[in-house]
Amino acid sequence: MRIARRTFLTSSIGTAVAPAILRLARADTPPITLKLHHSFSAVSGVHDKFLLPWARKIETETGGRMRVDIFPSMQLGGAPAALFDQARDGSADIVWAAPTLMPGRFAKIETFELPFLPSRRALVSSKALTDFAAVNLQDEFQDFYTICFSCSDSAVIHAARPVRTTEDMKDFKLHVQTRLAAEAMRALGAHPVMMPSAQLPVAITEHVVDGCLDPWHLVPPLRLNDLLRSHTEFSDHSPSARTYVLAMNKASYDRLPRELKSVIDSNSGQVAATMAGAMWDQQAAAVANMVVERGDLIVTLLPEAVARWRKATEPVIDAWRKEIKEQKIDGAKLIAAANVLLAKYANEPQPQSSQASPPARQQDVAQPPPQSNPAPKPASNNPPASAGPSAGQPVRSAVRPATAAPAPVSSAPPSPAAPSAATPPGPPAPAAAANASTAPAASAAKPLAAPTSTINAPITATSPPPPASLVPPAPPPAPAAQPSVAVAPAPPPASPMPKPVPKTLDIPL
Repeated sequence: MRIARRTFLTSSIGTAVAPAILRLARADTPPITLKLHHSFSAVSGVHDKFLLPWARKIETETGGRMRVDIFPSMQLGGAPAALFDQARDGSADIVWAAPTLMPGRFAKIETFELPFLPSRRALVSSKALTDFAAVNLQDEFQDFYTICFSCSDSAVIHAARPVRTTEDMKDFKLHVQTRLAAEAMRALGAHPVMMPSAQLPVAITEHVVDGCLDPWHLVPPLRLNDLLRSHTEFSDHSPSARTYVLAMNKASYDRLPRELKSVIDSNSGQVAATMAGAMWDQQAAAVANMVVERGDLIVTLLPEAVARWRKATEPVIDAWRKEIKEQKIDGAKLIAAANVLLAKYANEPQPQSSQASPPARQQDVAQPPPQSNPAPKPASNNPPASAGPSAGQPVRSAVRPATAAPAPVSSAPPSPAAPSAATPPGPPAPAAAANASTAPAASAAKPLAAPTSTINAPITATSPPPPASLVPPAPPPAPAAQPSVAVAPAPPPASPMPKPVPKTLDIPL
């Protein structure tokens, strides 16, 4: 009896201390390290706002038992087209790669690169593509553990002159990213040119190309906004997109302990796709706001105008269906499945960025036909605004609508004393007249946002001046700023009308 009792106590003590011993053993074990390889730079949004946060999330949720070392700019060697082979062969544990760089190898995923099929919102396309892949792409990516799929932000025509109609594309030399985009531009009468994106600035300077069909995220690193000052966007759907995959080596995944696999699983699929899609969209919005603040022209084609572009590119889709039919793939079925999933996520709310939001963008200004009745205007001796596009033209020669309500449009100049609600506190805010004195000659197709101190919504540069009773006198000091409005102090008495400096905003990318 005594021996049995001793045995029981010994067993109980061993059972109690086993978890502690296991924890100590784990603490002494070095973490499992995974190598993540990609071709984007270390300052790109892909690296800084998607891959890095995703990797840190993995490390946090595993309690430091697993770490992800990221190697940007192809630091492990090879070309971007070799990334999938590196993940398959194990020279990299995880890669962020574009299937389109290997034509013919991933035929089905090209469904989301067809002209005017992907959404203009990367979040919508990324979530739809991830669901699409779970059903239709298992055979194409059977060599990998796929973490997520994503589509880049909407392609935009960046050019030195405005592009509003398909006729503007005739003989236009345009850089494109994918072979299907090249076929689409060829169907529109343009001359597509495929080259590495890094060569694009030199190609524009030497007139090898007249413009490019590229997403917004390429504008800052290539300084395209210094070379091309007109940008054409498309409503609802994008004329082109590039797909990306976050793929993991199967052996690297299989040798992980079960609890670490579960962390990878819980941060795969729609979780990672949402992070990637939101990153593309937030980056695109920030860049578009930046070019608007510079005074560049953004033309947004309305759905009725885009319909002509879609009609002209339908032969590209027909040719693609015939091409993959030879591989015994039903292209029509894939397109139908993609459209169903895109409609499913069309109203997906955009996640809020953790960073400071970019400044509000000005409203779309639909130019009325000449015969339409103009809106009532206050009495003013100022000349009317310059004429806009031709009557009935389904084009908005401005920017996409902001979230705030539209402000009234008039032909009178802005008030020089109205401070901007978007001006940060600190140095005195410049008067609105600075934009009129320093901006280049503008037309109605290129309105500039005028500041206001009474509402938190943007208005155009042709807003009427406020009543005399609302304009503070010059000599007394300005009243204290309201909680959400920065009010500029009055100019010194010696100079009643000082010349203000132009307003500049630092847009975070």
